Amino acid sequence: MKLQIRLLGTVELWVDGQIVTPGAAKRRAVLAGLALEANHAVSLPRLAEMVWPETPPASAVANLRTHAAMLRRVLGDRLVARPNAYELRLAPGELDVAEFQRLAGEGRALASVESAEAITALNAALSCWRGPSGDGLPRGTALDNRWTTLEEQRLQVFEELADARLAAGQHGQLLPELRRHLAAHPLRERAWGQLMLALYRCGDVPAALTVFRHARTVLHEQLAIEPGDELAGLHRAMLDRAPELAYVPAAASTVVAPAAQTRPNPGWTVPRELPATPATFVGRTRETAQVVAALSSAPSAAVVVAGAAGSGKTALVVRAAHTVAGDFPDGQVFVDLGYDTTMTPSEVLARVLRALGVPSADIPGNSEERAGWFRSLVAGRRLLLVVDGATRANQVRPLLPAGPGPALVVVGQRHLSSLDGVRRVTLHPLGAVPARDLLAAFAGPERLVADPAAAAELARLCAGSVLALRIVGSRLAGCPAMPVAGMVRELRDGPDRLDLLAYEDLSVRASLAAGVAAVRSDDEVAGRLLELLATQPDHPALLDHAAAQLGVSTRRLRRALEGLVDAHLIDRVSAGGYSVPALVRDYAVELALPPTQTGPLPRRRGHPPVAA
Repeated sequence: MKLQIRLLGTVELWVDGQIVTPGAAKRRAVLAGLALEANHAVSLPRLAEMVWPETPPASAVANLRTHAAMLRRVLGDRLVARPNAYELRLAPGELDVAEFQRLAGEGRALASVESAEAITALNAALSCWRGPSGDGLPRGTALDNRWTTLEEQRLQVFEELADARLAAGQHGQLLPELRRHLAAHPLRERAWGQLMLALYRCGDVPAALTVFRHARTVLHEQLAIEPGDELAGLHRAMLDRAPELAYVPAAASTVVAPAAQTRPNPGWTVPRELPATPATFVGRTRETAQVVAALSSAPSAAVVVAGAAGSGKTALVVRAAHTVAGDFPDGQVFVDLGYDTTMTPSEVLARVLRALGVPSADIPGNSEERAGWFRSLVAGRRLLLVVDGATRANQVRPLLPAGPGPALVVVGQRHLSSLDGVRRVTLHPLGAVPARDLLAAFAGPERLVADPAAAAELARLCAGSVLALRIVGSRLAGCPAMPVAGMVRELRDGPDRLDLLAYEDLSVRASLAAGVAAVRSDDEVAGRLLELLATQPDHPALLDHAAAQLGVSTRRLRRALEGLVDAHLIDRVSAGGYSVPALVRDYAVELALPPTQTGPLPRRRGHPPVAA
C-alpha cells in the first residue's frame, strides 16, 4: 500500500494514487496528529488534546477508538494499536511535512556550495505547500503550535531561497516576490534586507534606501523597536557604496580533461553546526572536563559519551564542544542520527560530506569511496565532528580519525565497545544535590527552600534523569501557584507518571522509546526480557525462571542481560543480580500491557497541558 498524507494545506489522504475522504474534521485531526508523530506511539491523552480545543468529553476515549477504527479500514496495518496509544507507520516520502523539511534541509546544506542546486531544492520544498497547514481542522488544539511552527519554517525557507537567488544574480526577478512576501509579513527584517539588496543590485539605490526608511517606520510603529544590527549595517554599507554589496558572477569553472579529472574538488566549506550551548547546565563538571581533556590533549581524538536515556548526554557534549571550538578552526559538524537503527554508515558519510561542501550530485554511491573521500578531505584539518544518537559502532566507524587533525565525539546509550582507540565517558544518574540544583534553576530556589522535604522527594522521583528534572522544573515554572508537594503527589500517587513527565517537546517516554526500540531491533530477546523484569517480582532463580519463560538458554539470556546493561536500561547490582531503573520500569510495564487495555483520560488540572 502506497500512502500520501498531505497536511500542508487542506488535509488529504491518498491511497495507491486515489484520494480518500478521511471523514469529519475530528477524524482528520486524528489522522494529522498521528502523521505528525509518524512511527512513534501517540498516547490517547495527547491525541485528545490534538482533537478537542478544551477539556475532552467523557466519551473521548471511545470516540478516539471509533475514529481509529474507521481510519484503519483505509490504512490497514499501517495504523497500529499500542497500550493506551496508536502509532501510524509511514515510509519516507509519504508525508508532505517530512518531505518539505527534507528538501529544505538539502537546500540549506547546498546554499553555501552551489546556489543553483540550492534553488532547485528550496523551490521543491515550497512546492509541497498548497495552502495554510492543517486547513479545515479544529483550532485551539495542541496541533496549533505545530501549524505555527510549520508556517515559520515556510517563511524561513522562502527567505533562504531568496538568499540563494540573490547569490545566483536573480535580483531583478525577486523584486515582486519579495514585495508580496513583505506585504503579508511586514515584520520580517531579513526580507526587508533582501529587498534592499535586490534594488541596490538593480542599480536603484534611492529605492533601496527608501525601503530601509519604510522598514524602520513599520518596526517602530508596530513593535516600538529600531531595525537590528544586520539591517542597519546593510543600510550603512549602501550609503558607503561598499563594493562587497555588488553582485559578482561566479567564475567560470575550469574545464579539466577527463583523463586528469579523478574526482570533483568542492573546496572547503567551514561548517559551524553546533547547537546553542544549554543556558541551564548543572553538575557534570568532572565528565565535561573529561571530554574537553580528551579533545584537547591529542592531535586526533575520539570520544564516546554513553548514558541512560534523558541523562543529559547531548547537552554535556554540546557544552564541551563549544568549549574547545576555538581549537577546531576548520569547522564543527553536528549530525543527529536520532537513534535510528536503519541509518547506514553510507548515509552518515553522505550527510558529513554535504556539510563539508560536497554537492549531493558529486557524492560517490559506494560506501568505501565515500569513506576514502571523507578521510582525504579532513586529513590534517582541525575539524570537530559530533554524532548524536548513534546506536551501532558501524554507523560511526568510518568517521574515526585516521591521523592528526580531526576529532570525533559520539553520543549514545551504548558504549560501542568494538570501536578501538576511543576514550569513553559514562554519565550516571544525577546525585541528590545537583538534581535539586537543576530543579531550582527552573522552578526557582525559593520554592524548594519553602518545602525542602518535598523538593528532595521530587528529585528522588525523577530518578536522577536530567530530562525528567527539566520537565518537572519547567512545569513548576509554568504554574507558580502549584506547591512542590502537589507535584510530588501527582508523580508518586498517579498511575500516569510518564504522562506527567512530558512538557511541550520534551518527553521521558519518547526518549525511553527510542532507546528501547534500538535495543529491540538488535535483540528481540532483550526487549522481551526487559518487559519480564519490569512486570514480574524478583525470582529466587531469576536466570532459570526468565530463560524458561522466554524459551531460551541461560547463556543466551546472559547475553541479553549484558546488552540491556550496556544500553543503560538495567543496572547490575551486587551478588550478580540486576535491577530496572524506576522510569525504565514504568515504560517497560506499558510495553507489556495488552493492546486492548485502556484507561480514562486524565482530567486537565490547573497547570500547563502535558504533551505526551
